Amino acid sequence: MEHPYSPSSAKRGNIASLMEVLAVSAKLGVTSFGGPIAHLGYFHHEYVKRRKWMDEQSYADLVALCQFLPGPASSQVGIGIGIARAGLIGGAVAWLGFTLPSVVALVAFAFLLHGFDIATAGWIHGLKIVAVAVVAHAVLGMGQKLAAGRSRTAIALLAAAVAVCWQTALSQVLIIAAAAFIGTRLFRTQAGDRLPAFPGAVSRSAGLICLGLFVALLLALPLAARWSGAEWLDWFARFYRSGALVFGGGHVVLPLLEREVVAPGWVSRPDFLAGYGAAQAVPGPLFTFAAYLGALAGGIGGAVVATAAIFLPAFLLIVGALPFWSVLRSQPSVQGALAGINAAVVGILLAALYDPLWTSAILDARDFALAVLLFGMLAFWKLPPWSVVLAGAAGGTLLGIIA
Repeated sequence: MEHPYSPSSAKRGNIASLMEVLAVSAKLGVTSFGGPIAHLGYFHHEYVKRRKWMDEQSYADLVALCQFLPGPASSQVGIGIGIARAGLIGGAVAWLGFTLPSVVALVAFAFLLHGFDIATAGWIHGLKIVAVAVVAHAVLGMGQKLAAGRSRTAIALLAAAVAVCWQTALSQVLIIAAAAFIGTRLFRTQAGDRLPAFPGAVSRSAGLICLGLFVALLLALPLAARWSGAEWLDWFARFYRSGALVFGGGHVVLPLLEREVVAPGWVSRPDFLAGYGAAQAVPGPLFTFAAYLGALAGGIGGAVVATAAIFLPAFLLIVGALPFWSVLRSQPSVQGALAGINAAVVGILLAALYDPLWTSAILDARDFALAVLLFGMLAFWKLPPWSVVLAGAAGGTLLGIIA
């Protein structure tokens, strides 16, 4: 039986497979509300459950890798899946499809909708409830696969408890590191299975080139901007630095971006905060907030420069790490660490389901009722996520009217 992501099932790099990746990632780009944790749930449903582009183990290992790398983890997972399906160009196409819808929306906010208060709109609240249903479904599905057995369940529950009670930029990294250490002790003897090579493997030479470029650009861009005096190069250097130095997800990038664009006077603090509110209302990665800032500072050109610069480190890092990850993930000690990490990721998902998703979205019994219906649409009726998003937006609007 042909493997679902074997090279023969998708000739990597040809036009048909690239268009397929673009179409699927673009659909996710317009329906994936709720932030990076929810994105992993959408990806799991679409890429693993429905299309079987990647098996459960490879997806879990890819998520574990991206949790360790700086940058937007969900975008890096999407890039990795695109590489698995259609090679390096497929990774770029997957990023473009997932990212472009929110870029367009936030640039439109910058030009047309700036100053409008949408934070209390009923449909926005409905989208928050959608995120609750999506993450709950992801926790259920991933927990059955990755947190089975007493030891893994214990790791997941401890990770959830720590993540809820200790919410800092560093906590998630430390939780994952601790779970990896525990995994090497508990699961190493159970983890000797030979895993298939990671699909769409990148050559080591390409990986080393990307890692070298990541470091070289981080060091050279500020010097080049200062030497040349070109404002667009200064923008590129500042957004690249923000994307390269972020651990802990999209929200952590906000103080870095504020320092880079508010302090020089490119964007005012009220405009910065208004854009952050708008970023919560659109699907896709929160890093596309950079497009809004770039549009305010330099129009369409500024939006393009800011978006390319903030995501470039993520692409270089995932491409640079994959060839070595393909080898390491087959080692018994690494497999043991991954078993611990994957259980911890389930716990982190569970913690995120409570805070910030549940605490900000489920405010009364009617919200809970809508969340239950949306969860049923995903888990039992097996309806596509886009229909759940539309139902959530409509339900939120209706709740706002009858409040």
